[in-house]
Amino acid sequence: MATIVLAHGAWSAAWAWKKMRPLLRAAGHEFFSPTYTGLGERAHLAHHEIDLSTHIQDVTAVLEFEDLSDVTLLGHSYGGMVATGVVDKARERIARVVYIDAFAPRDGESLFDLVGPKAEANMRAGAMKDGNGWKLPINPMPPDTAPEDVAWASPRRRPQPIKTFEQKLRLDSKVSTPPRHYIYAKRNGPGDVFRQFGERARSEAGWKYYEMDCSHNPHITCPEALMAQLSDIMAGP
Repeated sequence: MATIVLAHGAWSAAWAWKKMRPLLRAAGHEFFSPTYTGLGERAHLAHHEIDLSTHIQDVTAVLEFEDLSDVTLLGHSYGGMVATGVVDKARERIARVVYIDAFAPRDGESLFDLVGPKAEANMRAGAMKDGNGWKLPINPMPPDTAPEDVAWASPRRRPQPIKTFEQKLRLDSKVSTPPRHYIYAKRNGPGDVFRQFGERARSEAGWKYYEMDCSHNPHITCPEALMAQLSDIMAGP
């Protein structure tokens, strides 16, 4: 049995992992899926000062208050930013970190740095037009998402404070890095921002690399396949 903690993606929340919960439970794992401040069931707390540090603290606090150790930390998409910060704050509690088609920042990088100036400009324009200058409008779901999943997920997604994408991650260089695993979704299509992190994981020491024949949200589109991949990872060192 493993203790698994989730750092979920942007515009999303714990609800998006509904399909994974029974699979993880059936395998005997303990699964914690905190929702970030300002999103999901905590959307009523949204305000313009929420930043990346807020979301890192949301997850780190669960580790501390639940007194969790030997944790498998999952970071999906934007959650890779959060997971990297959580490892920096609570390294002694983390056994491994699994990036699921996620951003994998280095010290001093923001999410806007990683998506590039064109994407940043488009998102900032969207925030000015539809988000009062501080909320990032919701990105569309991958085109291969089943209509019933779009109908379920879309009403639950919420705009995200822009500071979560603006804030640069500051890491303590003295903190050791746990084993890192990267799951790359091969069907992301044109403009795939996550390929750069997959290529890095393939070439750098300290990473293990995997591919899935899916698009960006395997926890929604192919939960059984994601469960099988996570089981293989957690069975290893």
